[in-house]
Amino acid sequence: MVALRYAGLDDTDSEDELPPGWEERTTKDGWVYYANHTEEKTQWEHPKTGKRKRVAGDLPYGWEQETDENGQVFFVDHINKRTTYLDPRLAFTVDDNPTKPTTRQRYDGSTTAMEILQGRDFTGKVVVVTGANSGIHKAKVEAMTLDLALLRSVQHFAEAFKAKNVPLHVLVCNAAAFALSWSLTKDGLETIFQVNHLGHFYLVQLLQDVLCRSAPARVIVVSSESHRFTDINDSLGTLDFSRLSPSKSDYWAMLAYNRSKLCNILFSNELHRRLSPRGVTSNAVHPGNMMYSNIHRGWWVYTLLFTLARPFTKSMQQGAATTVYCAAAPELEGLGGMYFNNCCRCMPSPEAQSEETARALWALSERLIQERLGSQSG
Repeated sequence: MVALRYAGLDDTDSEDELPPGWEERTTKDGWVYYANHTEEKTQWEHPKTGKRKRVAGDLPYGWEQETDENGQVFFVDHINKRTTYLDPRLAFTVDDNPTKPTTRQRYDGSTTAMEILQGRDFTGKVVVVTGANSGIHKAKVEAMTLDLALLRSVQHFAEAFKAKNVPLHVLVCNAAAFALSWSLTKDGLETIFQVNHLGHFYLVQLLQDVLCRSAPARVIVVSSESHRFTDINDSLGTLDFSRLSPSKSDYWAMLAYNRSKLCNILFSNELHRRLSPRGVTSNAVHPGNMMYSNIHRGWWVYTLLFTLARPFTKSMQQGAATTVYCAAAPELEGLGGMYFNNCCRCMPSPEAQSEETARALWALSERLIQERLGSQSG
């Protein structure tokens, strides 16, 4: 498996992007206005489109609107313990059209990664993406060896990356194994569990000091909607290791994959709780239903299924959009512990929201690594 490093993306432009020096703000009653810091003026119309807008819907859970001593509205995020003047609802707006009011989401399931990146300048930013074998555009890319099925390989990759003495602004835990026959890794764990969860867990553990020094930094963990169709606790509600790394007689590839994707969200949430005070946020994403990629190469039945479904699947560009959104969207600065699908926050399964299970999975993951390597993972 391969990890790639970006060191810059060409700056582009789009209709919705604000010119340099402009800022989007909202009034107490939800109307959007625009502040020009260069000319020290404000106006209701978008400086490019000339449209007027207002935000739609209620504030997300945990948010509260307040007003400062100058009468300017700001927002308090009680979950992440931060304040911002950027309205978290700005991703959703209603055009000021009394005859045909249309609510639109800025990005959706048809959005491509390059559309997300329009107007974003990533010059000087370092991004590590696991399993990124193709689909990188206009970027300085360096390939490095990383085998997530071997803990020593993860260790060697982290050492090699740290030796470069570069920051790490975004880490995308993207690589995944799917539809594999039962097998154990050299570390003695079921392969899908180690590749999809434990290898990434160890990678983040080893790179967390670099992430914290590079703050604000982001971790994006690629999960799947399939996390909804399984559980990793026993009948008493206790984390069950035999479900995470099953024996051959108890193994079903699809169930193993689903469980690993549930682990991805639990890990992302717990990572955010632990590192957000140090400026590192983490979010989990679903890339797209039946997204056509080579993840299905492990079994001919899945290859046939994906081939037949290809006309109805997302393209690689569309499949990458939600990941890129979480990596690049300015409105997500400092925000984490969330799950995104089609570039929009949604609620994961109740099991994925369990803080108790997330803590138990974290402790188990640390213990598994320590037992196999004989040293602390962090």
